[in-house]
Amino acid sequence: MRGEPLASAPELLVIDQDQHTSPSEPLEAASEPDHDDSAATETGKARVGSLRGWLFGIVALIVGATAVIEAGPSPEGNLEHAAKPQALPVPVTVAEAGEGDVPIYFDGLGTVQAVNTVAIRTQVNGKLQSVNFVEGQHVSKGDTLAVIDPRPFQAALDQAKAKRVEDEAQLTADQKDLDRFKNLVGKGAGTQQAVDQQQAKVDNLKAAIEADQAGIESAETQLSYATITAPIDGHVGFRQVDAGNIVSPSDQTPITVLTEIKPAMSIVTLPQRDLAALREAMLKGEVAVVAFDQDNTRELARGKLLLIDNQIDQTTSTIKLKTSFPNEDERLWPGEFVRVRVLVDTLKNVVTVPPAAVQRSSQGLFVWVIKPDNTAENRLVTAGPSDDNATVVASGLKPGERVVVSGQYRLRPGFSVDANEAAAPVAEKLAP
Repeated sequence: MRGEPLASAPELLVIDQDQHTSPSEPLEAASEPDHDDSAATETGKARVGSLRGWLFGIVALIVGATAVIEAGPSPEGNLEHAAKPQALPVPVTVAEAGEGDVPIYFDGLGTVQAVNTVAIRTQVNGKLQSVNFVEGQHVSKGDTLAVIDPRPFQAALDQAKAKRVEDEAQLTADQKDLDRFKNLVGKGAGTQQAVDQQQAKVDNLKAAIEADQAGIESAETQLSYATITAPIDGHVGFRQVDAGNIVSPSDQTPITVLTEIKPAMSIVTLPQRDLAALREAMLKGEVAVVAFDQDNTRELARGKLLLIDNQIDQTTSTIKLKTSFPNEDERLWPGEFVRVRVLVDTLKNVVTVPPAAVQRSSQGLFVWVIKPDNTAENRLVTAGPSDDNATVVASGLKPGERVVVSGQYRLRPGFSVDANEAAAPVAEKLAP
């Protein structure tokens, strides 16, 4: 209803201006400005209303366009919607999905330890007469490593032996006197007191002889300490004391350090979350372990898991394992850092692909599969354990199917491809 007066106002204004121009009509002329003001007001309202209509229209268009865009395909929707026609086949690199048994390893950093380490020290005071080993030499148990000047200990031994001989001679004489005193008492010519006193002398000498024997054994022990021998098989380290020095049991510096490295041990740290799987693996039997160098590239030794520490480190939420390696080739060295892989399970007859084949989208993990007609298909999969060599595919893929390992970014469902074969995936040493 408001539109009609707004439309007629300009027309009345034109008529008044054309027909009432003489000065003889002052009333009409005087009323003319009122008509002009009213018409101008109505015209402004019409323009405002028109502008408001335009604004409402633009807003409606924007809202509609936004709704259309949101309802349209998302970037991830490219996995589900057909692509535009392509001009040329897309060059890609493909590999066949493999099948086999895949070992599952827990990987942790470890430190090699010697099974036995002995600091070679003297047990007696004296002059170091000779050092009988070469630094780094492998020695056997009982081999002579060093000699302390034995002369003082040999003299003490000789003295103890002489004392025993002296006491034995005195015992013989006193024993004869005792026998005579007993004969005199039997004939009534002696006293029992003399017999008792002589018996005491004999007993004292017997005790003295036993003490002499103990002294001899002690002197022999001290003399044996003058020759320092290897208590275990192993490798000797640096010579830290040279011949000619006076050595003592209280010295802080040992003559050398002897280390037994066959077998070798390692202490490995793993996250606490691996404890259940490790315990389950140990319940099934012996758990195999493999030691690699610090760069995790070269295998050093194979061994077994000995034990899991009886406590969890609450500060780091980790557990410690102790492993053993025969180390016959001595490739493991005490103090060396190694990467240790603990075999906890073996997956039987599983499908594996190169890790580069598995892609991620908002819908989950998928792979590009090349069909027999050399067209691409994206397929959702369920991935299992993975490492740098291979990824286990639990579902969504069959052995022998070709998957794209390079060039996926140019693919769309149904695109033709120019497939180049890549090396087959290697399913070894997978870590969860």
